Amino acid sequence: MHKPRRSIFYALGQLTVRARWLILLLWLLLVLGAVPFAPRASQVLQSGGLLSPDAESQRALDLLTDKLHLNPTVVQVIFISQRYRVDSPQFVQQMQQALARVRSWSEVANVVTYLDNPRQISLDRHGAYANVMLKSDPDSAPRLLPELERRLRPQPDLEIHVGGSPVFYEDIQFVSERDLRRAELLAFPFALIALLLVFRSVIAAILPTIIGGGAVVVALAIIFGLGHLTPLSIFVLNITTLFGLGLGVDYSLFMVSRFREELARGRTPGEAVAITVATAGRAVTFSGFTVSIGLFGLTFFRINMLRSVGLGGMLVVMLCVVAALTLLPAMLAILGARINALPVRLSWLWRWWRPRRAARAGEEAEEVAVAGARSALIQPHQGFWYRLSHLVMRYPLRFFFPVLLLLVALGLPFLAVRFSAPGASILPQDVPSRASYDLLVSRFNARETTPILLAVQMQGDVLTPNNIALLYRYVQRLEADPRVARVDSIVSADPRLTLSEYELLYTHPQLIADPYLSGLLKSSVAGDLAMVTVISKYDMLSEQSEELVVTIRNTPPGPGMRVLVAGGSASNIDYVEALYSDFPKAALIVAAITYVVLLLLFRSVLLPLKAILMNTLSILASYGALVVIFQEGFLHQILGFTPLGFVEASSPILLFCSLFGLSMDYEVFLLSRVQEAYWESGDNTQAVALGLQRSGGIITSAAAIVVVVSACFATADMILVKALGLGMALAVVSDATLVRGLLVPATMRLLGNLNWWLPFVGVQRRSTLLSEEDADHRQAAPGETGKIGMEEERAVTDDGGDRRAHPRSQQGGSL
Repeated sequence: MHKPRRSIFYALGQLTVRARWLILLLWLLLVLGAVPFAPRASQVLQSGGLLSPDAESQRALDLLTDKLHLNPTVVQVIFISQRYRVDSPQFVQQMQQALARVRSWSEVANVVTYLDNPRQISLDRHGAYANVMLKSDPDSAPRLLPELERRLRPQPDLEIHVGGSPVFYEDIQFVSERDLRRAELLAFPFALIALLLVFRSVIAAILPTIIGGGAVVVALAIIFGLGHLTPLSIFVLNITTLFGLGLGVDYSLFMVSRFREELARGRTPGEAVAITVATAGRAVTFSGFTVSIGLFGLTFFRINMLRSVGLGGMLVVMLCVVAALTLLPAMLAILGARINALPVRLSWLWRWWRPRRAARAGEEAEEVAVAGARSALIQPHQGFWYRLSHLVMRYPLRFFFPVLLLLVALGLPFLAVRFSAPGASILPQDVPSRASYDLLVSRFNARETTPILLAVQMQGDVLTPNNIALLYRYVQRLEADPRVARVDSIVSADPRLTLSEYELLYTHPQLIADPYLSGLLKSSVAGDLAMVTVISKYDMLSEQSEELVVTIRNTPPGPGMRVLVAGGSASNIDYVEALYSDFPKAALIVAAITYVVLLLLFRSVLLPLKAILMNTLSILASYGALVVIFQEGFLHQILGFTPLGFVEASSPILLFCSLFGLSMDYEVFLLSRVQEAYWESGDNTQAVALGLQRSGGIITSAAAIVVVVSACFATADMILVKALGLGMALAVVSDATLVRGLLVPATMRLLGNLNWWLPFVGVQRRSTLLSEEDADHRQAAPGETGKIGMEEERAVTDDGGDRRAHPRSQQGGSL
């Protein structure tokens, strides 16, 4: 007797059946071992990592720090009084008392108050701020904040607010953890409810949540370990949980549905598990590869935050795949037919909506536990997706062009996008750094706190007459720019002094008696390096300030001079440039690897290309939504955030790398069923309709769950996470409706058998695993098939009323 060919996935399914208890025990030990470490993952993650180390602004800052001992770690302590003005003795006394123990702290390098720099006074003169310079580096500074706040003594007539970059980084960590807890509390119950509605069985609904939750716990524990070895961003927490829950539930949904379908055909539990792993498990594996490829693209960026997110995302996706191929089949083998236990009875809902069917409610309740599995065996011409696909394929051009134009129109607002780096404005108003930021903007000249810093390197000592003349003329050119409010340097300290007077003054710098000029000289000149501070007339993130930075960088400073630009505006430009100079390379690599993987999976030249183009359209639609919502402020009151006026620059990249794989996930499952049907019948049109009918309902359910999980993350207070959650939800909705329901059938109808063409081989067809099973049953003796064959035949007869026939003799074939 001919032995049908078995795939490696089929063998894996058989192995999980035989070793089911051992696999379950190993996973249980793994999860229990991960539980103590998973909640501590945030302790080893960093809030920074938003700038490339080779960016010009970072190199300028490093140079100023090394040679001038400039301390970039500054905490701003803001004092506001409703009763006293800053020039009253009571205000001065209370401010000094508040800062007394801070000044004496060994971790503080210096404290600069408004008594040292009058520009630190508020516009209404009822407030002032002090700059507290910490000795610690920016990444370690947040851990010093509790002690700093403890040393600040409360005063009866002063409101004290603490802000600055260390507070911003600490708030990012706090808000990220708070958003994560809220999303988890919302996502788990909503996902469970959705699964109950899909499976109509408590046991079947619990399994996907176990797989997703287990993958997240193990991934966070591994991240805790990796965080001790390499710097990882705090944003890893959100992406790990989002993908772990979404994909863990998705993969389990496809596997459990296929298993129930095979049970409904009369398979034994062991055989049903093996076929499930060989079919749905194979699709899950390739889907995991495509999602990981998208996230792998993030590792090509020089920004540590993106590399960390890519690493964490790939880790949790691979864990979801491994759990779906090992733990889930083992649990299915143990449960067997009990997968349909504890049915969810919705007879009361049917009675409420359709009173005329109340008499049949009891009979329907008995069948509802297996309704999802048997729905796959209904004759295809009776299904919604079958009828929809045939309607689309009857008029492919009438559907193709309007849907294409709609998706392009949804993406058009992205042409007006303006990118910027994340700042305090991405945080909610209830955290200290955002409150301090709002105070500086509303009551102070905030431009004083965000200067443009120039590291000017010269040939030889800066204080030689020739270099003083070069620096003087360069500063004069800067002051002449209409966008410049002021330039602070050793050659512009006193506008009354001429060049010759500056040259004479710095001939003997040790004799300078003026304390301000002497302090400025010590803090801004060291050997061949001079620091020049430029104050723009405009906000740090404004287009005018960024254009000013670009002008300074593109203008030759003079012979023998080299200028590096740092500061908030320069860092913002470098952040965006670093992202989008790396983006084309990453996108090309992701698309190329995805194409190769799908080429191997589908054995087709055009299907992978079509899938990539379809995904790009849904991603572009979500890009347009980013601009309309977060840049222009549409629905901002409902979504609970303050419009930014820009799109955070990393959001489109995160969305691309996340959605490229996630959208491909559904494409893989859909086309796998279409390919399976084509190999059975050889009819492209019928295969598309049958594949869509077999997968449409379950893919829609999976997409709905991902939308629910993503929407839970869209409730985040941090705008970066909110944009990612909302963008993913919108893209999955458009992909699951417009793209998969309309564009895919239309394009596959237009391409015809070219969908399955491969060079040097032609149109590909081969027997499927199920057709091999049927052949094996027919060749085996009656005693060898026995009850399985009768139950299998009865399952088809009960649902459709027709006996099994040759694939071409039955409309659409039968699985």
